[in-house]
Amino acid sequence: MSSIVAVCQFRPTASRADNRARIAEFTADAAARGARLVVFPEYASYFVDPMDATLRENAETVEGDFVRALQATAAAHGVTIIAGLVEAAGDRVRNALVAVDADGLRAVYRKQHLYDAFGQTESDWIEPGVIESPQTLDIDGLRVAMMTCYDLRFPEVARTLVDAGADVIVVPAEWVRGPLKEHHWTTLLAARAIENTVYVVAADHPTPVGVGHSQIVDPQGVVRAGVGTGEGIAVAEVSADAVAEVREVNPVLRSRRYRVIPR
Repeated sequence: MSSIVAVCQFRPTASRADNRARIAEFTADAAARGARLVVFPEYASYFVDPMDATLRENAETVEGDFVRALQATAAAHGVTIIAGLVEAAGDRVRNALVAVDADGLRAVYRKQHLYDAFGQTESDWIEPGVIESPQTLDIDGLRVAMMTCYDLRFPEVARTLVDAGADVIVVPAEWVRGPLKEHHWTTLLAARAIENTVYVVAADHPTPVGVGHSQIVDPQGVVRAGVGTGEGIAVAEVSADAVAEVREVNPVLRSRRYRVIPR
């Protein structure tokens, strides 16, 4: 069992309509290359740098225009789309990921670890997601799970997703630039893949705000496809057989003496 996945490295803006249009364009291109899962960055629905009160003004529910547009685009091309949504949540907003196909919303993930680091305070604007059982979805016989950007620095997040059966972990991000941040990004993507024997499919913003380097990493930590620092698309095959083969020769999951216990 295998599937083709695409990471779309694009630059979301403060125009929600333009973002939806760009997503439709990127999805058409990815689908033409055979992609069945198309992944976009964090904050794909709306983004400003630095963050400000317009986040709340432009937040949407999971029944809003953004998800409806994703559904229409997914239906037009026969794909599943995962993208970042600024979700309405009262005085603050939630940093959410939505997985959408022709039938509608398949799964939602709300960022748990907010980016209060390296001089940034995402919690000024964002409400953290509740820790709950992971939502997963199956695409062509592969189980897909999601986490967001700064979550990548916390190994227990990925471990929880793998314990829920994930073969592929999708990581939409806005990985802010800074000293050695490109190194942190690529190292952590490979580490999460290797230690969990899963594919990691990561979509970032391009420079100058993000670091770029969106990648599809296999269970051995090898980059199967990637983008540089500008906008672009990378496409690669992911295979359940490859996951099984790596786990057979490297039974790290079976050998664990400590397991993540959901709250």
